[in-house]
Amino acid sequence: MDLFSRSWAALRAAVADLQDEDFARPSGCTGWLVRDLVCHLVIDAQDVLITLATPADTEPTRDAVTYWEVAQAPPAGDDPLDALTVRLAAAYQEPGLLTFHLDDVGSAAGRAAELADPDLRVGTRDVVLTARDYLGAYVMEWTLHHLDLIAHLPNAAQPPAEGLARSREMLEKIAGTAFPASFSDTDALLVGTGRRAPTDAERAELGELGGKLPLVLG
Repeated sequence: MDLFSRSWAALRAAVADLQDEDFARPSGCTGWLVRDLVCHLVIDAQDVLITLATPADTEPTRDAVTYWEVAQAPPAGDDPLDALTVRLAAAYQEPGLLTFHLDDVGSAAGRAAELADPDLRVGTRDVVLTARDYLGAYVMEWTLHHLDLIAHLPNAAQPPAEGLARSREMLEKIAGTAFPASFSDTDALLVGTGRRAPTDAERAELGELGGKLPLVLG
């Protein structure tokens, strides 16, 4: 749960450091500008608040790893929610309004996570998890979206190293095998989730694992 807080704080700090012109740059999410991604983070923060305020009285059905489902294909940009996110982001007009909203809702989500009972059972997306596992799953969300945020911002701060390592560990459990040791945590996440194509050398190292990629998480 501490790693959730560190990953989330680092991502929000990276957004706060953006220049106005950065919001019009492409992000690492196909079809989304940086402003669209930041708007998605506002929605994510709202989801955290809603989930932590939705206790469940049944046994957990998922954990931090099995929370994630693997889609058959990458997003095509025609999902209604994705399209709504783009329209919402454009409606802010001024980047400062968007960053203010993220700071406001994001800070509340961070405080709610710090106050949550780790063993509290919560419901979301028709599944039940402990708060510990739910917030643990979001380490992957924050880390991947931090990489998406800075995909075309070479001087921006990177995600916390421990968040990258934990996210790689979770992705390897989802894949059922480890990535080659020569892959950095960042490269394992980017290649593993289809955010970039492997080089010829990387493809050769991946071997059979390459046939399972990309792992499109949702």
